[in-house]
Amino acid sequence: MQRLFFLLSVFFCLGLQAQVRNIPINEVPENLKKKAVLVDVRTPGEYAEGHLPEALNIDVNTDDFTERIAKIRKNKAVLLYCRSGRRSARAAAIMDSLGYRKVYNLEGGFLAWDEAQNQE
Repeated sequence: MQRLFFLLSVFFCLGLQAQVRNIPINEVPENLKKKAVLVDVRTPGEYAEGHLPEALNIDVNTDDFTERIAKIRKNKAVLLYCRSGRRSARAAAIMDSLGYRKVYNLEGGFLAWDEAQNQE
């Protein structure tokens, strides 16, 4: 019985992860850039120091993150980022558990975006 529970847990977790797509900054399609809701999940202080244009700031570490993120319609594509990708991956998992199916996690986060901007 324990073995069955373990196997089901593994398959369930793998299924959740499959809904979230990690995407490098240089591979974000133009149509996604134009249509996705861009969400910065860092703190307001980090956001104030610099953020991607038109990004909403919804801090994943706040108690009301789930309530605030739920204001975004579930049929919208959402592109999440943080400083380096760890918090946005956690936010993506939360959104997946809430039924969002078009969730993208920007690999490398703000640091990767900033580096790409400096190379242009």
